Amino acid sequence: MDLATLWAFILAFAIFTYVVLDGFDLGIGILFPFLQPGRHRDLAMNSVAPVWDGNETWLVLGGGALLAAFPLAYAIIMPALYAPIVAMLLALIFRGVAFEFRWRDVRHQKIWDFSFAGGSMLAAFAQGIALGALLQGVAVEGRQYSGGWWDWLSPFSVLTGVSLVAGYALLGSTWLIMKTEGSLQEHAFRHARISGIVTVICIGAVSLATPFLEEAYYEHWFAWPNVLFTAQVPLVVAIVTVALAVSLTRRYERLPFVLGLSLFALSMAGLGISIPSRVSIDDAAAPRSSLLFMLIGAGILIPTILAYTAYSYWTFRGKVDHEGYH
Repeated sequence: MDLATLWAFILAFAIFTYVVLDGFDLGIGILFPFLQPGRHRDLAMNSVAPVWDGNETWLVLGGGALLAAFPLAYAIIMPALYAPIVAMLLALIFRGVAFEFRWRDVRHQKIWDFSFAGGSMLAAFAQGIALGALLQGVAVEGRQYSGGWWDWLSPFSVLTGVSLVAGYALLGSTWLIMKTEGSLQEHAFRHARISGIVTVICIGAVSLATPFLEEAYYEHWFAWPNVLFTAQVPLVVAIVTVALAVSLTRRYERLPFVLGLSLFALSMAGLGISIPSRVSIDDAAAPRSSLLFMLIGAGILIPTILAYTAYSYWTFRGKVDHEGYH
């Protein structure tokens, strides 16, 4: 494995870790309008308050890795996705501010509730839009983006945006099942069933639409002998979906969250099979000396972030009580 390929795996790991960790706390915000004002909302927000900012470290790492390790890819992707990325960053700012001001500015709590919920929904939708735009292909001429300002907006990218919102809502509801008790947990079970159904429908819709975006996609999925391997992805998704439904029916507390994360992992595997490549990894990569220098830093930084993240989740493990404490 050469350095460029290794950095591609590091970038994919950072993105997946961000989706796994920040997905459920964005899901809390997406569910916020459907939770009862007062104690339910307080408990839901407090369940992620100790870890939400650390979760977004992986977004910074992913963006920095793309810029430093693959500057050509960054120079092509950013102009194509300026609008959804700027929308996502603004939404995350409003959402982050709401964490602080909601408790200190009680007179305007409804405004901060709206900021938290709206920022979470917009951030998730913008991420899905960006993903859909990448899947449908970015116009490249030579070594630069050659498409228009609105190329990112299409029925397919809107579908992926809605799908990610539904998926994050599933992660958020299963997180609440794991972290809360009583009436809020009852509501979380109901939201998990609804968001789970919507998520699976969206996964099916995106899966059916993706192979027909380009001929290369169709060949990746259905050409012989590729189909022997790619056919396993929807099969495992079906198995995980049934297991998720059973776990919610039997009212397990931890298993639904694990199965929700499994659906995301399988979906990302499917997207990895499909995603187009207009520029090769080697062409997009920085010089070898730069990749090697950054790899030394990543070898120190990534284990440190993982250790801090693990320590945070261990420290704040368990249920959130009625006063909002762990």
